[in-house]
Amino acid sequence: MKKILDITLVVMLVLTAFLTSCKLVQSGKSDGGDLKENEYAVIQTGIKEINKYGHIVLEVTPDEMTGLGYAVTDVISVKIGGELQLEMPIVLEYSDVDSGALLCRFKLKADESSVLLTINLGNIVTEYGIAEMNAVDHAPGYEIIRKDGYSLATPVVISMAKKGGYADEYILHTYASSMSNERSDYPELSDAEFANFRAVSVTGIRENALYRTSSPINPAIGRSAYADAALDSFGIKTIINMADNDEIMRSYPDFDDTNYSKRNVLALNMGMSVHEEDFRQKLAVAFRFIAANEAPYLIHCKEGKDRTGFAVAVLECLAGASLEEIVADYMLTYYNFYGVKANTVQYETIAKANILTSLSAELEVDLSDETAELSARAYDYLTRIGMTGEEIEKLKERICSL
Repeated sequence: MKKILDITLVVMLVLTAFLTSCKLVQSGKSDGGDLKENEYAVIQTGIKEINKYGHIVLEVTPDEMTGLGYAVTDVISVKIGGELQLEMPIVLEYSDVDSGALLCRFKLKADESSVLLTINLGNIVTEYGIAEMNAVDHAPGYEIIRKDGYSLATPVVISMAKKGGYADEYILHTYASSMSNERSDYPELSDAEFANFRAVSVTGIRENALYRTSSPINPAIGRSAYADAALDSFGIKTIINMADNDEIMRSYPDFDDTNYSKRNVLALNMGMSVHEEDFRQKLAVAFRFIAANEAPYLIHCKEGKDRTGFAVAVLECLAGASLEEIVADYMLTYYNFYGVKANTVQYETIAKANILTSLSAELEVDLSDETAELSARAYDYLTRIGMTGEEIEKLKERICSL
């Protein structure tokens, strides 16, 4: 099975990229020696598009940047327009940086590769005042209102800040290259586990009441058919779709023939940032929907990892689960997809960079404080996002054990 890369191989790949790029001829330097940061070519490019998650897609390509000496693990300076200047590492996946951190992603695809500027589990255009983004009920599910001074014609200037400056952190975060979409690469997992479909089984959650999964309808990661089949196996009645609006949901191939289409589904079209007001308001809508409908309940986004992981973690906190249980449930996704095992440095790094950071910020709690009352913090959080005490108690009746 294609699982986590051996740490030695990762180091070799990083060093190879670093050494190769240092030998490129730049700015008139032809002796093949190491280049200083200010000797790398400055890249002037533009904005190709802003996608539904607020990621800025640039006109420049990964191949063009690589040809100019820029590589994964480099830290770059990015100037957008006349005022905004940011620093970020070049990586391959969003989760190669901590939650809330800036990144430049080389998105490598066989048909069309691209360079994205974004925030892991965030929205760079709203965070830095480049544009407003509003969810809409029709495809593509969003609209963009650009702020004064920003447009597709806005220049973007990239320069080298520190060659290989993110190498150490990158090694700890890297795992996504081990993910395969081939069922045969995961012989030790059941079909449901391959789809990241599972019951939420922690202290306080009623048995067989709450489930989580990757998308049962979006075929992008090769698991939708397995997740859809599991709906019948586990008797799911009520579904929260955090990724799509209703129109997009119904546009997936053969939607009307799926088990999914026969369920009671709420499609919420949620962004990636748990810190945005739109996400919080829609999460309250999701929990009200659970409170008003029949179990068993299923929550999903695309992979069932980030948006789903946060929503489930809040419910686990509310139910009285321990932090250890919450982290273990969240990290099971990383085992199902990437083979990340407990009690490893990588396991701890991923948990800290993602779910622990998000929970700490949104629940306003110091998770290192062993006396912290997570249930009370979750209750307070739900009131802050607009739920009434009566709604929260009804939610607890639906999902919590007696």
